Amino acid sequence: MTFVLYLLFFSAIVSTVVLIELGVLTYAAERLGIDRRQIASLLILCFLGSYVDIPLAQLPSLAVQTTQVVSFFGRSYLVPVVEQRPAMILAVNVGGALIPACLAIYLIVKKQLYVEAAIGVLAVTILVHFLAVPVPGMGISVPVLLPPITAAIVAVLLSWKQSAAIAYISGTLGTLIGADLLNLGVLPALGGPVASIGGAGTFDGVFLTGILAMLLA
Repeated sequence: MTFVLYLLFFSAIVSTVVLIELGVLTYAAERLGIDRRQIASLLILCFLGSYVDIPLAQLPSLAVQTTQVVSFFGRSYLVPVVEQRPAMILAVNVGGALIPACLAIYLIVKKQLYVEAAIGVLAVTILVHFLAVPVPGMGISVPVLLPPITAAIVAVLLSWKQSAAIAYISGTLGTLIGADLLNLGVLPALGGPVASIGGAGTFDGVFLTGILAMLLA
């Protein structure tokens, strides 16, 4: 599986470079006020930064009640068992959260999109938080296409001229807040030594949502 995943990631990078050369991402980047070289550098930084997690805090250990099957005289019984989960390190991913969030904030300030960004981020946050499903041992699962589509639709309705910037801001910050930040309370129950906000060592949903929303808009 590791070889397959790396092959997919390499294919994604090659496809991204091709898209840049073809002008697809270039057009979207120009609407954001970023030239082709800057967007290419940003994608590379996000890819490399997706392997870097910055520790923020240590979440306390948690006692979780599970069930265990016990056989007694040929009959099976479900017996409740209390397991003590170890402490979890809370971290933030550089490529999947930190860089995309900084770019979104930069776009808000540069283009003065305070009201539009607030509405877009709120809409995507509510949707993503409603759809987010905690998966034990994995993290927070969110459908891939619904957040960027929602961000793109909201952006176009708010401002056609600035739709690309609003879509990226809404998709990035809305997914980050709705999926990760609003679910910090359930992370200790999911298990695992590290909970990374915005990443799992690869391109994260936060980064992909922002890019897809920008292209759709």
